[in-house]
Amino acid sequence: MAKPRLRHWLRRVRPDPETVVSALYRQYHRPLLSFVMRLTSGDRQWAEDVVQETMIRAWRSAEQLDPEAASLMPWLATVARRIVIDDRRRRDARPQEQGDGPLEHMPVPDEMEQLLHQVVVSEALKALSPAHREILNETILRDRSVNEAAQALGIPVGTVKSRVYYAVRALRVALEERGVTA
Repeated sequence: MAKPRLRHWLRRVRPDPETVVSALYRQYHRPLLSFVMRLTSGDRQWAEDVVQETMIRAWRSAEQLDPEAASLMPWLATVARRIVIDDRRRRDARPQEQGDGPLEHMPVPDEMEQLLHQVVVSEALKALSPAHREILNETILRDRSVNEAAQALGIPVGTVKSRVYYAVRALRVALEERGVTA
């Protein structure tokens, strides 16, 4: 129950909001903290944060507080309970933070390996004859059909087919010479 002095003082003096909150804090901090500790399942840090937020809201609403009320504890408890409910909803709305631990053991693809493969294939392609490089460029790299490659290069379809066959064989040999096996 509120001390009669506080009620009379609030009614008579109508002090500034900071003074009101200081008086509220002195009088209601302990019982409010005990109440909020039960709401937060004993999490003292969270309870302290809730009490602090409750006092901030009391400070913002100082003009609306009823100095005639027997106790302001019901108002403070309602505000604190709503803060706890909002905090729980906010925590449930987003996934639990895990920290960096799992990321430390996550395998990361080694881009160096891919770069080395590109260099080796590029070097192997340079070892081919210009006709073989040209036909592989048209059919494999540009993803053209045999008919499209024949039209683009201005050569017969049969020639495209035989060049592709011999170019792939030559590329396989050039890659094997560089240590790449299928």
